[in-house]
Amino acid sequence: MVKMVYMFDEGNSEMKEILGGKGANLAEMTNIGLPVPPGFTISAQACNDYYESGKRIQDEVKTEILESLNRLEETTGKKLGETDNPLLVSVRSGSVFSMPGMMDTVLNLGMNDETVEAVARLTGNPRFAYDSYRRFIQMFSNVVLEIDVFYFEQYLEKFREAKGYQNDPELEADDWKEVIAEYKKIVKKHKKEEFPQDPMQQLFLAINAVFDSWNNQRAIVYRQLNKIPGHYGTAVNIQSMVFGNMGNDSGTGVAFTRNPSTGEALLYGEYLINAQGEDVVAGIRTPNPIDTLKQDMPEVFEQFTEVCRQLERHYRDMQDIEFTVEHGQLFILQTRNGKRTAQATLRTAVEMVEEGVLTKQEAIGRVEPEQLNQLLHRRIDDRYQKDVLAKGLPASPGAATGRVVFDPDEAEHLSKEGINVILVRTETTPDDIHGIIAAQGVVTSRGGMTSHAAVVARGMGKSCICGCEAVKIDMQRKQFQVGETVIKQLDTITIDGGTGEIFAGEIPMIAPELSKEFELLLSWADQERSLDVRANADNPEDARKAVEFGAEGIGLCRTEHMFMDSERAPIVQQMILAETEEERIRSLDQLLPMQESDFEGIFEAMQGLPVTIRLLDPPLHEFLPDKEQLAVEVAEMQVTDSHSPGLAAKEKLLKRVRQLHESNPMLGHRGCRLGIIHPEIYEMQVTAIFNSAAKLQSKGISVIPEIMIPLVGHVNELRILRELVNETAVKVQEKTGIQIEYSVGTMIEVPRAALTADEIATEADFFSFGTNDLTQTTFGYSRDDAEGKFLKDYVDRKILPDNPFAVLDREGVGVLVKTGIKLGKQTRPDLKTGICGEHGGEKSSIEFCCQQGMDYVSCSPYRVPLARLAAAQAAIKHGLKRAEVTQK
Repeated sequence: MVKMVYMFDEGNSEMKEILGGKGANLAEMTNIGLPVPPGFTISAQACNDYYESGKRIQDEVKTEILESLNRLEETTGKKLGETDNPLLVSVRSGSVFSMPGMMDTVLNLGMNDETVEAVARLTGNPRFAYDSYRRFIQMFSNVVLEIDVFYFEQYLEKFREAKGYQNDPELEADDWKEVIAEYKKIVKKHKKEEFPQDPMQQLFLAINAVFDSWNNQRAIVYRQLNKIPGHYGTAVNIQSMVFGNMGNDSGTGVAFTRNPSTGEALLYGEYLINAQGEDVVAGIRTPNPIDTLKQDMPEVFEQFTEVCRQLERHYRDMQDIEFTVEHGQLFILQTRNGKRTAQATLRTAVEMVEEGVLTKQEAIGRVEPEQLNQLLHRRIDDRYQKDVLAKGLPASPGAATGRVVFDPDEAEHLSKEGINVILVRTETTPDDIHGIIAAQGVVTSRGGMTSHAAVVARGMGKSCICGCEAVKIDMQRKQFQVGETVIKQLDTITIDGGTGEIFAGEIPMIAPELSKEFELLLSWADQERSLDVRANADNPEDARKAVEFGAEGIGLCRTEHMFMDSERAPIVQQMILAETEEERIRSLDQLLPMQESDFEGIFEAMQGLPVTIRLLDPPLHEFLPDKEQLAVEVAEMQVTDSHSPGLAAKEKLLKRVRQLHESNPMLGHRGCRLGIIHPEIYEMQVTAIFNSAAKLQSKGISVIPEIMIPLVGHVNELRILRELVNETAVKVQEKTGIQIEYSVGTMIEVPRAALTADEIATEADFFSFGTNDLTQTTFGYSRDDAEGKFLKDYVDRKILPDNPFAVLDREGVGVLVKTGIKLGKQTRPDLKTGICGEHGGEKSSIEFCCQQGMDYVSCSPYRVPLARLAAAQAAIKHGLKRAEVTQK
């Protein structure tokens, strides 16, 4: 039989898939000599076996657990359930990946009515013993027996008020005995049975609860959000207890080796004197900053600082460390790579290169491309006069505006309706994760900067403020109050997670500024990547933003977007409604100078970088009024105003709209088909391109136009339209006397184009794969209908691994792309290839493009930095360089 249970000294950090992240780290810390309380780990495989056995722990696994428990008892000199010297343990879940949705920790397991007296006698501290026992009952009842913690907290709060106590440390041993008696009654009421007194029963119930938590709803939501496979299972860590609540020479805390918000290389964290376990992260008491430990326990602080350095050097990453001090002795309970903001990830990676800890390539791999996207969001405009409503702890930077909601279900519901919300809670728990995902930001009135809300929000790049005690929440009335100000449900507030400030109403935001670390990491990425990165931009503003973010050209300029503003719409409609070619050309003559102005602005912004311009693509009816609405207007005028001179024009317009109506516009008269039937439209656009290019070149500004013919499915379509482009170019060059270098290519967006790419390449200088439409035509999905009706279910049910409109489908669409490149380059080895669909800004899709030897990817301007980093990571992973791809 495969080994299922490991003592801490039997494992190491390479065994994460067996021991989970926590177990592997506990083993590694034990083996490098850190002060780790002894224990053992039940492997994740045992979790999978538990489910395969019908949610039952196999007898062989039980035997291993008992043998490991005996070894732990021998090591500690204590025994579970013994009344002379009882062993108490903690039980923690621990998957391969850190998952906030997993089961909460159970502390003090092994306590009962008899062992509590032994602990009181051995420590000489009855208050500590009974406090520990009541904590265990509350935790175990909530986490394992699934009794809502509200019932225990409600009673405890009433008890404190009745006794005149402000905080838990004021309660004496006899007080805790009263509380314990009532807690047992709560258990009996809700479970119809007594609280379990047998420590062995407690242990196996807790182990079962850990395994069960692998498939609870919040864990499933978290796995889906972070694309964590469900087959990993979770390990269980059983560890001997040490106590931070044994007096003022004891305490507990959580600390990061660097600031998880900014990345600054200073200890960052919190601790509580005379406290235990989850007190710091649960937000029940507001903790002290870690640097004040230097005054409270100077020797412990010095030792802890050295442990932090040792762990960071050992793991070569920022660490998140849980520790306990028992009677002045330091114990390390856990370490893991610390969750951090995108800003902190970036700064940590860059500074670790400068410190000689990481190589540049390793630093590039440490930053997830999507994290860069978090750095490109808005922040509050400092020029705006704002009044601070309240201030809490700045737990996760960034600003957010939204309507106040107090319930995570409500947050999720409103978010699906397109309403931005701010989730306001006393404190958050893993049960709230769906609400945090849905919200723009989070505010809690209790808890510190390492509380649940803070850690989860930072990991998602959401703004978060914690411990804002001035916010008095009334859940029944669904409102909160700060002084005399009342903020009700659905009122709008703005929060700044970088300062901890809350403001009433909406405050203007401005674009972010990029840090030197941001620019430095991307400069390293640029040295590694094999792909150029271009941007999709349809106007000079977007083009300038693209260059600012490092774009090396425009991979897609969609000219139809230029036709849709209010000034041009009437002229476009005249052009479409024209009954003769002469009438149509008169309208096009009016549009020509407007198009020239468009292209001049874009060419000037790009300053000699290539610009791929797609000629008009959508069907003409998209520029006309809605058919149904127009029919209603005509019918109303026929009844109420039949003599109106405007009626005839409306009727004519309706007739033309009906003529142009298509049953399936995506597959209808659009793209190159439109250009072939109405060549004067494309001729106008091409003339505008060359006129503007000639004008700028006469000013000494280099211009590289790449003219893209859309929706080609047959080489003859491209041949006809390439000839039109060449003839137009000759006319403009003869007229201006200026030679313009240009290229003509096509967008590969229907399967036939990919399958006959060898023929199409005879007329193409470049292929740009339009993967949005190629995905639609390959799957036979209408994107809008699919995403609105069934795609989410397909992904949830694992029919599809991902939304194919978000992540390139390698097995289907990818094969067509691969075929198109291969056939195209057989005909033209120098054929330039790229991708301009939205996949051009997604990590997995970029990796695929890199593997196919493409020349570039193109994405929205704000995703250019992400694409630069993703392209570098792909090149490093597959050992590719620019020169190698060029040779291909």
